[in-house]
This record gives sequence, C-alpha cells and structure tokens, in this order.
Amino acid sequence: MMSTYRIQGATGEWEVVIGLEVHAQVTSNAKLFSGSSTAFGAEPNTQVSLIDAAMPGMLPVPNRECIRQAVRTGMAIEAQINAWSRFDRKNYFYADLPQGYQISQLYHPLVGEGSLTIEADEKAGIPEDKVIGIERIHVEQDAGKLMHDQHPTMSYVDLNRCGVALMEIVSRPDMRSPAEAGAYVRKLRTILRYVGSCDGNMEEGSMRADVNVSVRKPGEEFGTRTETKNVNSVRFVMQTIEHEARRQVDLIEDGGTVVQETRLFDPGTGTTRSMRSKEDAHDYRYFPDPDLLPLELEQAFLDECRASLPELPDAKRRRYVETLGLSEYNARELTAEVETFARFETLLAATAKGIGKSESEVATQVANWSLSVAPGVINALGDEANPAHATAEAQAAILDMQARGEISGGQAKEIFEIVLKTGREPGEIAESEGLKQVSDTGAIEAAIDKILANNTDKVEEYRGGKDKLFGFFVGQTMKAMQGKANPAVVNQLLKAKLG
Repeated sequence: MMSTYRIQGATGEWEVVIGLEVHAQVTSNAKLFSGSSTAFGAEPNTQVSLIDAAMPGMLPVPNRECIRQAVRTGMAIEAQINAWSRFDRKNYFYADLPQGYQISQLYHPLVGEGSLTIEADEKAGIPEDKVIGIERIHVEQDAGKLMHDQHPTMSYVDLNRCGVALMEIVSRPDMRSPAEAGAYVRKLRTILRYVGSCDGNMEEGSMRADVNVSVRKPGEEFGTRTETKNVNSVRFVMQTIEHEARRQVDLIEDGGTVVQETRLFDPGTGTTRSMRSKEDAHDYRYFPDPDLLPLELEQAFLDECRASLPELPDAKRRRYVETLGLSEYNARELTAEVETFARFETLLAATAKGIGKSESEVATQVANWSLSVAPGVINALGDEANPAHATAEAQAAILDMQARGEISGGQAKEIFEIVLKTGREPGEIAESEGLKQVSDTGAIEAAIDKILANNTDKVEEYRGGKDKLFGFFVGQTMKAMQGKANPAVVNQLLKAKLG
C-alpha cells in the first residue's frame, strides 16, 4: 500500500506540490566571464576584476571550463544538450549587482530536459522509486553578497562572489512531499560531486535551493506558488516545505488567498516570511546580451565531455549488486558519497581473497568493514584516533588476516584500535600483542577431547537429540582456548567428534 503525504486541514486533505531551483556553483578556478579567482574565504573585494565591477567598456568572455562542466552535468542526468544556446540580460537593480543586470539564459538554455531517479525509502515515506523531471539547466553569473552586521548604520558589499558561474538546475513540479524533495537534493548533490562540476558544499553557499511550494485538493489544478529563496541545507529545504504548505492551507481555509511572492526561511524559528512580491519574467526586461555571441558547441567538444564522465551513482550501485554481490542496502550506502565509495574501492583493491573466499564474500566483508566496523572503532576512540594511520594498506592487512582465519572479528577491531593510536603494522601487532586466532587443529582437538571427557552426560544428551547443547560445547572450547580458537575450526571438529 502506497503511503501518501497529505496536509490535514479543517476542510479535508491537501496535497503539496514542490518544484526546486537548485543553484550550484561551478567548479572552476576563474569566474564565468572574467579571470578572477573563485577561491572561497578570501578577504572581501580582493577577487574582483574590472569586468566583475562593471567598469565601462569591459567585455565579458565566456569561460570554456564553466560551459564544459555544465554540459557534463546535463549529460549525467541524461538531458538534452543544446549545441546552440544564448545569453540574456536579466535586468534588476540591487547593491550587490554592479552591472544592473545579471547575464543568464532564459530563452535558449545550454541544457534542456532531463531527469533523475530518487530511490524508495519506506522509513522516509517514499514507497517506491520515483523519476523527477528536470526542465533545464542554464548557466548564469552569481551576484555579490551584502553584509548587514559589519556597521551600525551602513551595509557593506563583498563582490568576491560576483560573476562566479552558477548552474541553475530547474526541476519540474513533480515532488509531493518534503521527503521526496530531500531525496532529490541529496541525489542531485551526489551526481554533481561524482561529476566534479560542483563541490556541493551547502554550508559555504556553493549549492543552495529556491523552494517553490503550492497546495491543492488532490486531483485539482495547481495552486498559487510561493518561492522561498536560498535555502542552504537538505533539512532546511524539508522544513521550508512543511511550514509553507501548512501556512498556505491555514490561509486558504481561513478565507485568504495565497499570493505569488518571494519568501525567506528563518532557520532559528523554522518559519518563512515574505520578502517581496514575486516578479514574472517580463518584469526583468530580458533581452539577448549584445556583448556575447551565441554559444555553438562542436561535436568534438561534446564527445570529450561525455568521455570524461565517471561511473555515475545508479550504474555503480547496480554493479555493486549484480557483479560484486552486495546487498541493496550496502550498495546504496556505499554509493551515496564520493568519499565513501572511493574508500571502499581502494580497500577492496588492496584486500586479497582469503582462502576459499569468493569475490562476493570479500566484497561483502570489505563493505561491512567500511560502513560499520571501521567507523565504529574510529568514533569510539574519538581524539585518540589518528585518521592518517587508517591507510588502505593497514586496513587491508587486517582484513586479509581475518579472511585467512588468523584473527577473529573482535581481534580485528582490537588491532585496528592500536593501528589508529600508534600507526604500528597490523601483522606485528597481532604477533606481539597475542591477538592471533588459534587454527592449529591439534591444540583445539586436545581441548575438545578434554571437554567431552569431562561432560559425558551432556555428550549423551546431545547425541540423544538435544541439539541446543552444541552451543555449550563451543563455549567451553572457546573458554579453554582463552577465546583465541578459530570458531570455524572449533565447529568443524566438534561436529565430527560428536557425530
């Protein structure tokens, strides 16, 4: 049974309709139309060229790398790439926009229709995979930044960000719950980071979302939408939707009317407030930028862009399940972040197959170590852990010993703890600290014989059908071997001796 997100109002259920405009800062060393640096954190107004400051007579020149990154992003979402596109001027006046206009693309964007799929997540209220349409990706300049808290009576402006290349990724109004919107932003961020076209750092403002929300009775026409600007985290996107949908339902049911407007989200209160009435395209007096020729992309350029794409999240997840034999859960967790799959693949390449271990068994062992065991040990040690010591070689050596039956899972954790604290070599730790599993069948067999001789009554009970006693014999053997016996060898020998 599909679960459906609804707002419960006094007059019945309401459906929320969501579209997102994600602004992603393009990964490039220079701005979209100038050679100024894009590095984050510089002193205010130290990365501003004459073009960024809109000095008379300065002409913009498109940055090839910014166009390349936007095209690669479009290809990653299987979108239409427009070989012919054009820049337009979006005219408005604001203190952080020296030109008095923004160079953008309204009529002929670089990238046309595409889509991405968000995965089912029952816990989050997404019962099945869902395809979210993407209307377009256009490239445009960012504005500067106003700072209102630097002076008691004046606002300061920092133009370092002015002219930085943005991709505006415009979804269709296909999302119907905060959870779907959150999943969409996370998935889009993952794709951007895989491609390398945006670092996805929402805290630094290099990825932010304008959240369009409207409500309607299920099945009716779309309602009037509001747009909440510059929301800079997945959690805040979801909070914006929850608050704005409830506000609109309450307003309509009280006899009011939703006004098309621009709003701001207040993270402190989890609420939105009105910023200004929403402008339409004609209010910006768009026209083709007279300083820029249309962009015409050659086939060789497009071929190079496509050839440069990495294996993308969905394809990687399928390969992990179908080729490596990982569970759907592990595959999803491993492919969620660039750093996670990189660590996993590095460690998998460094880990040899243990005796009798299949590729799937080794991959599952490495996945569980990467996702659960290693992070658990690191978190438990806190400041005592030195992450620099957690090399792929050290971890692979631990996994190799475990796969060969030389150490147990518990001993693997103990060895990793010492590695993190000291940087010592895992094999040396296992030897010197007595953290090796006993797989010597002679020693284990002698211990088992003694236990069976001392518990003849229980042996008879077991052979008489009391199978649960097998655990007792295993426990007694492990105790006699001080916990160092290889459990697989213990089980094998006990079964043979008990018959």
